[in-house]
Amino acid sequence: MQRQPLIASGLALLGAVSATPALSADLTISCGAVGAELALCEQGVEAWEAETGHEVEIVSTPNSSTERLSLYQQILSARSDDIDVLQIDVVWPGLLANHLLDLQETLGKDAAAGHFETIVANNTVDGRLVAMPWFTDAGVLYYRKDLLEQHGVEPPETWQQLTDIATEIQSAEREAGNDKMWGYVFQGRAYEGLTCNALEWVASQGGGTLVDADGEITIDNENAAAALDLAASWIGEIAPQGVLNYTEEEARGIFQSGNAVFMRNWPYAWSLAQSEDSEVAGKVGVVKLPHGPDGASAAASGGENQSAAALGGWNLAVSRYSEHPDLAAELVAFLTGEAEQKRRAIEAAYNPTLTSLYKDEEVLEAVPFFGTLYDTFTNAVARPSAVTGDNYGRVSNGFFNAVHEVLSGNQSGAEAVSDLDSELSRIKRRRW
Repeated sequence: MQRQPLIASGLALLGAVSATPALSADLTISCGAVGAELALCEQGVEAWEAETGHEVEIVSTPNSSTERLSLYQQILSARSDDIDVLQIDVVWPGLLANHLLDLQETLGKDAAAGHFETIVANNTVDGRLVAMPWFTDAGVLYYRKDLLEQHGVEPPETWQQLTDIATEIQSAEREAGNDKMWGYVFQGRAYEGLTCNALEWVASQGGGTLVDADGEITIDNENAAAALDLAASWIGEIAPQGVLNYTEEEARGIFQSGNAVFMRNWPYAWSLAQSEDSEVAGKVGVVKLPHGPDGASAAASGGENQSAAALGGWNLAVSRYSEHPDLAAELVAFLTGEAEQKRRAIEAAYNPTLTSLYKDEEVLEAVPFFGTLYDTFTNAVARPSAVTGDNYGRVSNGFFNAVHEVLSGNQSGAEAVSDLDSELSRIKRRRW
């Protein structure tokens, strides 16, 4: 197995891929950016190489999902055969389907049997299975068990409770000498990760889901505006100013170094927080994300406000332009199979897409919250990628940029959702 070095620019990477062919490798795969994600990919590929005798080259891609999508679109639009197997986000199948192989043609009609049906349906476009589920995701709240116990408080159920607890403990920790302590870290950079965070804020406070299942734009409402205003109040108070440029890894770095009370992240961060080099090993708890206040705003949204976790996850697809499509599909089947998914769950807390593994004793011993938060994972809130189709990229881009303006203090929540409604209406015109 060979691996090309990580190159920050998608355009530069496209040039590098074209300029440096796979040499003796039989296949190329893009299946990780940095850290544990990339290491797990390398280990899985090595196991397949040992089993089959084939060689695979791993192509590193940008860590930002937004930049990675741009890279894929450039490569696929050029009908390039430089990457055979692509790791694709749960919101991309509809965008990339025309460039991807129908895996049922090579792996059989039952290729996705045993995987979560909702993800299989998500990955099926016009009757074609264009990607195999690899791991699923939903946003969760990490917290410092030791600090909450010390202050005699329970994990927050509402966003206001999170704000109050974070403020109290941050102040106490700083008075005790830790001037680096913050109350809450999350993904605040203007990219797809902020779309996920903001969707959770808005949906859990009765503000809808940006665009509903019927394609109607729903973002311009008081609850959505209030959710964004509350998030903006965290900046510089319980969240560092730098959070405006945080992705998952920057947030994890602050939390894992012992300098945050709460963190919103995906399940993968669990095993890293428990690692030997973690400052918070053994001190971390995981619960569902908070929701908005009960009362008037809940009644306005038709009932009690409930926690909302954005549906995430990644899949493996085969490029239609691969010179070895059958072999590439075999690699995909191996990496998404039960043994590999179980290994990834135990070693790095990556959520399996196979329902049977949520009853596996070894998996539950390694990641207990896979059992306690099972409903969170199975009922996660999807981003409006299916209903907006090819326009989803523009919809998400408009959303995260609007939210970032509010977090940066440049607009109020009400101004942002009003402007966003107009922008989305222009994108939609008569229909998506």
